[in-house]
Amino acid sequence: AIGGRRITAETPVEGAAAPQGGLFDEPPASDGPAFALLTASVTGRERERVVQGVASSEVDLLVGTHALVQEHLEFHDLSMAVIDEQHRFGLHQRVALKEKGAAPDVLIMTATPIPRTLAVTYYGDLDVSVLDEMPAGRHPVETRVVRTSSERRRAYDLVREQVREGRQAFVVCAAIDESNRLEVRAAEKEADRLATKVFPDLRILLLHGRMRPKEKDERMEAFRGGEADVLISTTVIEVGVDIANATVMLVENAERFGLAQLHQLRGRIGRGAHRSYCVLFDEADPSNEEARARLEAMVRTTDGFRLADDDLRLRGEGTLFDIRQSGMPDLKLARLAHDTDLVRKARTDAFGLIDADPDLQRHPELRAELERRFADSIDWLFHS
Repeated sequence: AIGGRRITAETPVEGAAAPQGGLFDEPPASDGPAFALLTASVTGRERERVVQGVASSEVDLLVGTHALVQEHLEFHDLSMAVIDEQHRFGLHQRVALKEKGAAPDVLIMTATPIPRTLAVTYYGDLDVSVLDEMPAGRHPVETRVVRTSSERRRAYDLVREQVREGRQAFVVCAAIDESNRLEVRAAEKEADRLATKVFPDLRILLLHGRMRPKEKDERMEAFRGGEADVLISTTVIEVGVDIANATVMLVENAERFGLAQLHQLRGRIGRGAHRSYCVLFDEADPSNEEARARLEAMVRTTDGFRLADDDLRLRGEGTLFDIRQSGMPDLKLARLAHDTDLVRKARTDAFGLIDADPDLQRHPELRAELERRFADSIDWLFHS
């Protein structure tokens, strides 16, 4: 869209009445594509013009959030859909977006594929490109798990050391008020505790999802501008936050987060040239082996694909022929995470059989078995 024009409330759309007497009575000349933005904050007249532009083909490229999957948005001819942060979209939402076109190509992107998506790549039904290099100049984030009070004090000292060097820190909490049914540290209470008892000499800001968008933007900009040393937040900072000066991430009750979410949170630091540190506070019962396994996986690697593989082993791949994206699989005996070689061999044999007999005319028993087992659910496989 570089060099293109953006569709806004003031931009006439083909088939719509142009505003009178304005600077934009005629579309500005441009050799590039027309593009538009659609999010929940785009409302009223501007939203109507974007929707009309998409339906009439006046808009060539539409960038947006979950607003793109809403029912009343119709594309003139959707030929390609790019889904970033794919793990944040449910299967129904991905299906809804894909069905807005006749047969669009779909590119999904994520640093942490969910178990079902990773399973589909193992089965060979998704072509995969892996970007396994860090941007130039960045250092891998050092990750530690903290379980004792003395280790917690050292984590707080680490924050002070980094602030003295001119850096900043995040503290992430799982809830924002004490009425939350999970017994976790509430961000509001934690902000008060840290500001008065732990870091009374540091500048503290609080950010959570119940704030109005304008207030959230103002606080994030204040933190980005260096007006605070520590930002205490819920998982609202999980994606889309790029502050190169932030070098410490403390995660309270890390045992309550999934691997994908922990990896995304860790990705908020280490975005500059400075060494960065992620500290995971574990308050789980020692008998909670699964929680410990998740946190140890975070310490072991910063590779999102390897973490996704660990997630697959811990949670299961779910079912390919339904909407469950983790949990018990379709396979009765084999387990994808442990029998990958067998799955690859089966896939090779299956492709060879289909290449030689596309309609399975020479294998009527196999065709009948496939139709009996999967006739009502095979479509799910193609909506990953």
